[in-house]
Amino acid sequence: MTQTEISKTRKQWAVTLILWLLVLISAMAVVRSTHEARAQLNQLEVMRREAAQLHVQWGQYLLEQSAWSAYGRIEKQATDSLDMVIPRGEQLIVVSK
Repeated sequence: MTQTEISKTRKQWAVTLILWLLVLISAMAVVRSTHEARAQLNQLEVMRREAAQLHVQWGQYLLEQSAWSAYGRIEKQATDSLDMVIPRGEQLIVVSK
């Protein structure tokens, strides 16, 4: 082998080695990005479940609010707890501007 052939073979090995290193780096980057994507998808699913649970809880609070503010309940509380009565016609005073 001549000196130029040896030099050419070394260059080919160096290029091959560099290309293999780049392939390995690229593969590791693919693995990392896939892992991150799966982790973010998992987090998204957890947040969606939490949002659904909060939506159910909000509906329950709306039902509770409507039960507490029902006209019949308020009237019963006023008559029972505060001894309030509906005024008779002569007890009503109309205020106008």
